[in-house]
Amino acid sequence: MTNEMSLFRNKGLRLAGAMLGLSVALGACTETTGSVATAPGASIPDDYRLRHPIAVQEADRSVVLFVGHARGGLSAAQRTDVAGLAQSWVSEGTGTIIVDVPVNTSNARAAESAAHEAKAVLEAGGVPSSGIKLRRYTPYDSRTLATVRLTYPRMTAVVGPCGVWPEDLGPSIKDPTYFENKSYYNFGCAYQRNMAAMVANPSDLVQPRPETPSYTVRRTEGFEKYRKGTTTATDYPEGEKAKLSDAGK
Repeated sequence: MTNEMSLFRNKGLRLAGAMLGLSVALGACTETTGSVATAPGASIPDDYRLRHPIAVQEADRSVVLFVGHARGGLSAAQRTDVAGLAQSWVSEGTGTIIVDVPVNTSNARAAESAAHEAKAVLEAGGVPSSGIKLRRYTPYDSRTLATVRLTYPRMTAVVGPCGVWPEDLGPSIKDPTYFENKSYYNFGCAYQRNMAAMVANPSDLVQPRPETPSYTVRRTEGFEKYRKGTTTATDYPEGEKAKLSDAGK
């Protein structure tokens, strides 16, 4: 009777020990932060376009005007910059042009004159008066020359940040994804960033532009030649002058 009780007791202890070990193992897998632990590389898309998507956001475009204390108005180059800003605002601006003018500085009077001339150039370039707002500010650093800044918001395409290397590119037994021949995380980021910087209209990345009206005069001429049975090819007599040799004739 004693041996049976001893065997039963030992079996119960072994079962309790196994349950305790299992609970410790399961407890070690539990994460207290609330996030689900995943295998390395499991949450990273294989397609670089999904890892580094091009996002359309609103960002500021600015023109900085340096104005000396003894000069009033804008220079010829500065007027060209402001006129170019007005042209860009007409096509891509999404908000008011803010003209920041410094106060309590040595060039405050000249900056005020330059700001008013810049406002006139903007209005001449197609920006309505209601779309321009003068805002005065006090520079925080007296060692630098206070400038007149013209800023407006616009839509822009952005990607990044690039240069993120979460894993070592070399072989490692700790990273089983290395042997799966997949691209590294930063792959394609520079390409996407350059593509976003080159696109003229960020909306082209989302939807195509509508077709422009056809050139009716040229289309009518082509239809008339086709109706008469003549060739519709375009003849360029001056093209013969551009040839460097007569080979192939």
